[in-house]
Amino acid sequence: MMTERATTFTKSVLSQPWGLWALQARRVVRIELRRNLFSWKAAWIYFLAFTPTAIIFIHLLFDRHRAISLTEDTNVLAGIVQFYYVRLGVFFGCLGIFARLIRGEMIERSLHFYLLAPLRREVLLLGKFVAGSISALLLFCSAIGADFALMYAGFGPAGRDYVFDGPGLGQLQAYLVIVALACLGYGAVFLLLSMIFRNPTPAAMLVLGWEAINPVLPSLLQKISVASYLRHLMPITVPGEGIFALLTVETEPVAGWVAVLGLVTLIVVVLAYSCFRIRRLEIRYTTE
Repeated sequence: MMTERATTFTKSVLSQPWGLWALQARRVVRIELRRNLFSWKAAWIYFLAFTPTAIIFIHLLFDRHRAISLTEDTNVLAGIVQFYYVRLGVFFGCLGIFARLIRGEMIERSLHFYLLAPLRREVLLLGKFVAGSISALLLFCSAIGADFALMYAGFGPAGRDYVFDGPGLGQLQAYLVIVALACLGYGAVFLLLSMIFRNPTPAAMLVLGWEAINPVLPSLLQKISVASYLRHLMPITVPGEGIFALLTVETEPVAGWVAVLGLVTLIVVVLAYSCFRIRRLEIRYTTE
């Protein structure tokens, strides 16, 4: 009996039009990428991503870079990733990108064109998620790479030795993984919120508050958070001062692969529920 059910399930999976769905998803991704990256509405997201880059560039031009200050600049870069990108820049950037994918099209009264097409809603949702993820990754990972290069460019041979013969490249790899996972995690959450709420911004502020107090919550509740997993991947932890001290509460250490697997699991669960929600999504433009 179990063998027959497994055979039936396998045949059902293989009989699906995967090629057609992949083609449709690529078309959706192409359309959404143009909207996300080449629109004046995305200008403020570029600002969020590259503001630290501009500040570091000014630091490169006008400040002296002695070898003794290399450790200080390394800690500054770690603080930028830990406090700005993970907590603010990527958070609000993904809110702007992903909340617009569904709710923005409802407001612009254009989503029904997708829904009337011979296109599975799950394919539409995943295509939009992939497009939003690519947009966020291109912007914020490029910004991290530029920040890293500019931070050590002024140190000359000492900077090159630190990057290529020291821990520099390993730290850069960790920062890129952290920012990439942050984009995917926050993106999945905000895509879901854009289907649940007419205005996802108040809900996003609640998520921001949850992320802020998460380090002091019980360990079980900490797993329902994006930043809680990313905290364990930081190659350098900078102690916070004042209100930022709440964001650096010491928690039980977790292996890097466990943190990555936990966050990926959270993303998959959120996306699976989003696919369930979009099948029951109804548009009433008179109430939007």
